[in-house]
Amino acid sequence: MRVDFSYSRIFKFLFLTYLVISILYIFLFFYGSPHKTHDKLTPVTPSKVPQHTQPSVEDNKNEILWANNQGSTVPLSESYVYSKLFSETMQPTNLKPYYYRMEPAPSPDDITVATLITADRFQVFEKLVNNYKGPISVALHISDDHNQANILRRLDNMYQSNPLMKKYVDIHLIIDKFERQFNYWRNVARFFSRTDYFLLLDIDFYLCTDFRQSLQNHPELMNRLKDGNVAIVLPAFEYDVLNEGRDAKVFPRVKSDLVKLVDDKKVSMFHKGWTRGHGSSNYTHWYQADTPYTVTEYNFSYEPYVIVKKDGIPWCNERFIGYGGNKAACLFEIYLSGVDYWVLPQDFIIHQNHDYLEDTRRIERNFNKKVYQNFREEACFRYFRNFLSRNEWGTPKADNLKKECSKSVPNFLKDTTAYQSETLQ
Repeated sequence: MRVDFSYSRIFKFLFLTYLVISILYIFLFFYGSPHKTHDKLTPVTPSKVPQHTQPSVEDNKNEILWANNQGSTVPLSESYVYSKLFSETMQPTNLKPYYYRMEPAPSPDDITVATLITADRFQVFEKLVNNYKGPISVALHISDDHNQANILRRLDNMYQSNPLMKKYVDIHLIIDKFERQFNYWRNVARFFSRTDYFLLLDIDFYLCTDFRQSLQNHPELMNRLKDGNVAIVLPAFEYDVLNEGRDAKVFPRVKSDLVKLVDDKKVSMFHKGWTRGHGSSNYTHWYQADTPYTVTEYNFSYEPYVIVKKDGIPWCNERFIGYGGNKAACLFEIYLSGVDYWVLPQDFIIHQNHDYLEDTRRIERNFNKKVYQNFREEACFRYFRNFLSRNEWGTPKADNLKKECSKSVPNFLKDTTAYQSETLQ
């Protein structure tokens, strides 16, 4: 009995000790260290302020939940969804939407500048941010190599040091080994923009005028834009002497000053040696115009910078890699879809001149010339089928398609008529 009694006392002692320790542990866990004082606030010195950390660029591990109307969901990885959204791009590619995100969100009826940059364009990008003071959605391509970390540090320094970046800019990272996938980058900038309208702009162009204010002066044109029936053109110019057009601080800000520079042979239509690229905007008429006007002489090489409605407008085809045909293909498909081009009479943009990779451009353009020819024929047939199936082939919406494809595709009208005769019987 004495032995059993001793064991019982030992057991009780151990149990009580365990209970006391457990209570003390719980108290410290929830209420902090007994060495801390809670009756006053400890001043925070600069060395104790949490340091800013850059967002992660690791491959996407997030999931997107697809729900039905019964509330059940199916998870799919974010990277898997993006691989289909941008399936014509070269893979693999690491897409990081909203790597930096503007706060607060922009007004839906504003116009986002959708553009694309690489690390060598940070300086002109910051000029755009400081000048526009409106929403910008930018796709930033970074090569997946040893320079990546340094570029991300430079980006972080630029973004954190400029309050306008935080207020107006969404940055979407694209990290891969594939250069100049311009239409993929354009689609990313557009897809993740957060307003109902966007300006398709190349980063080297300077916005010389306040086109948003100009649109308020043309409510009828703005209504057409809201309906998704028009793409609004900002005429593009460049200085004839390369070095004279590098500094945007000397660029004119009103049309009268620009026209004087044109008369003095200092400034011309952008890429005046390739009139098919921008000539359809009819610059001769623009110099005298004071009201918006339509583009009447469209051609498949036309590639203006345009304001369009985000929803319902065709996307840029991503089959084009490198220089040549990529932006023209965007504008070609927009035109075939039934959208008309209208030119603003007082607004303009000017190219900030820089050196080009001339041999690279020449070689890539030769390849893409063939790609573009095949693309145009495919697009003509696809939109013909689309309009026919939706009973729109006989409406004005199909006029652009009939006009352009009858020039681009041999026997287009004859073949489409024969096709209708057989399939509609």
